[in-house]
Amino acid sequence: MFNQKDKEIKNGSVVYVFIDASNVWNAVKSVKKFIEYKKLKDYFKNELNAGKVEIFYYDAYPKDGTRDYNLDGKHKFYTYLKKGLGFTIRKKELKRISTISGNEESILEKGNMDVELTIDALHNINKYDIAVLFSGDADFLALVNYLKNRGKKVYIFSSKDNISHELKTGGDGYFDLKDINELWGKDLKHRTK
Repeated sequence: MFNQKDKEIKNGSVVYVFIDASNVWNAVKSVKKFIEYKKLKDYFKNELNAGKVEIFYYDAYPKDGTRDYNLDGKHKFYTYLKKGLGFTIRKKELKRISTISGNEESILEKGNMDVELTIDALHNINKYDIAVLFSGDADFLALVNYLKNRGKKVYIFSSKDNISHELKTGGDGYFDLKDINELWGKDLKHRTK
């Protein structure tokens, strides 16, 4: 995955991984498998010969009562990531915006976590050597450039269906999640109603 030169330069480095869950979900749906998050720390320790790996996970979730299914599983997943795997979880409820077009009212939901991710990346900038960004959002190019200008290596993980050209070429390397077989786990199943 990473070339030998990258591995040698970064031996013992500290790696911070920032996961934009909504971006990763698009890859999950495409591959039709879940990511095995319990394998992430070992993956980066092995691939980059990292001394330490910290993982941040950003997600927005639906407000209770807005879905015809129970959201307990989502919150149990956050607990598993935090308590079971030691991830730092940043979450918030989706904002519901009512829009009216003609006589029709519709609800738009927004849950962008870009600001929270950026704050964590900048707040912790002196704690890591390498930043790994799981996102394809072009809005992160400014963050990527800022980190690189301060001597950080920045690697982008996304999927070819969900990566902006600017971000794909802006980091120190781009990796398609779909090509990393060791990160994929059990099959994605449609929710039963």
